Amino acid sequence: MATSISSVVVLFQLILLPFLFCLVNGEGLKVGFYEKTCPNAEALVKETMDQVMAVAPSLGAPLLRLHFHDCFVRGCEGSVLLNSTRNNPAEKDAFPNLSLRGFQIIDRAKLAVEKACPGVVSCADIVALAARDATVALKGPYWQVETGRRDGRVSIIDEALTNLPSSLDNITTLLQRWHQKGLSRKDLVVLSGGHTIGTSHCNAFTNRLYNFTGKGDTDPSMDSNYIVKLKEKCKADDQTTLVEMDPGSYKTFDKHYYTLVSKRRGLFQSDSALLDNPKTRAYVKHQVFHFKSNFFEDFGVSMVKMGRVQVLTGSAGEIRKVCSRVN
Repeated sequence: MATSISSVVVLFQLILLPFLFCLVNGEGLKVGFYEKTCPNAEALVKETMDQVMAVAPSLGAPLLRLHFHDCFVRGCEGSVLLNSTRNNPAEKDAFPNLSLRGFQIIDRAKLAVEKACPGVVSCADIVALAARDATVALKGPYWQVETGRRDGRVSIIDEALTNLPSSLDNITTLLQRWHQKGLSRKDLVVLSGGHTIGTSHCNAFTNRLYNFTGKGDTDPSMDSNYIVKLKEKCKADDQTTLVEMDPGSYKTFDKHYYTLVSKRRGLFQSDSALLDNPKTRAYVKHQVFHFKSNFFEDFGVSMVKMGRVQVLTGSAGEIRKVCSRVN
């Protein structure tokens, strides 16, 4: 009897493991997935994004961040969009996600697509497409978005706390978190370049200015002159003031972020941490000192790779009618 059970377990593993490998590596995704079933899907999302970005370009960074936060928890399957229920607090209400914005833009794009092709296009795919279109609208790179994701039915608040990288992470922790998602050291340093757009609340980094080790000190890895300037904007208990992550060009997607990091002016500890690893530091320096940058190309490649993390395809999951709740 024990031998029979063992055989079943082994057989189950042989069947399941390749399936899980496919989910992690994005099998089932392809460019133009909706070409026959909803040929205007991508154009409708882009139209929505162009309208939004024309009047509210500050939403570009939040929409890019939304895709990132989705993919790092349960994979790129739209779980970050789900509302909490009475018995199940969702990812959306976890502390790292309380500052997320852009949900209503995803809903607006979903409404347009649903009107054209009911029940065909997933919310997870709309998040991925919106991130690309927002980046392009801010003069950033264009990349071919693979589609075919399906939406997950589960969203658990604690999983956001344990899976999302933090702005306080050191290089060792960052590399571990990215490796767990099948992402490389290069993906880390490339996608960190997304901090070239957007803003941050002071409380995400004021520990570096006022109480880095609990002794009322500052972070020695941050440029002292930059600390002075940041203190002029942020008091120790400031919860509301917004600071540009890439001062002077936070609404333009460019490689200036790496210049800031190289000068020890990265806003977050996770930015400064890129100088603590030989390969990530080398990439930062390359972007600073080489006029012909490959950053845009690299960013697109890494975004495609991130967009494959633990996706649901085929008959897994569902196509939500409304992105904030399961069918």
